[in-house]
Amino acid sequence: MAKLFREANVLYWAGSLLQFAYDFIDHCLYHSSEPPPFNIPRLRFVNAGLAVSYAQTPPTMSHQKSKPNIPHSGYLVEELISSDFLKYIHNMDCQPMLDPDEPGYEIAEFLVCTQHIQYVKTGSLAFISDYQGAYIFFLDDQLVNESMIDMFGDGNIEVSVSKFEKEHICNKFCWWSGFGLESFRAEEECDLTMDK
Repeated sequence: MAKLFREANVLYWAGSLLQFAYDFIDHCLYHSSEPPPFNIPRLRFVNAGLAVSYAQTPPTMSHQKSKPNIPHSGYLVEELISSDFLKYIHNMDCQPMLDPDEPGYEIAEFLVCTQHIQYVKTGSLAFISDYQGAYIFFLDDQLVNESMIDMFGDGNIEVSVSKFEKEHICNKFCWWSGFGLESFRAEEECDLTMDK
């Protein structure tokens, strides 16, 4: 049951961290003199909740109080996703798992940018990793952080945060001047990626 609570907690925090990135994006869009040369995908995590069943124990004698209900079993109930499942970013990486010619690659690039935003705006503390789902819906994500070890479960790879600036390669979303994001990689590497 503890693992289910942890998974539900991760979904809650991941949804909040994704919304945090969208709040930044929307703020930048509002204050920019020109719109970006790309569309901003509007994505979200699946709606989910923790369902718990309880075993009720009757009182043994009429003058005794009934014993407290004890959790019997638990279930993580998630919104049904009926379209094709894609893994956009692996939890050990901050680059798209998809190739540029594959469906969903543009979304994967956008998600890489949301990682950049989350990393910068949390003061290098955390970002969402292991993005997977079906186009606009995500599930089974991971949050990686450096200072709150084991807060988000088994998939939390602390070393990913410390390596982010070395391994993240900016893309067209990160480079848009309206976001004002600093590139972490050497300019030559970013130029090579931009030419692709």
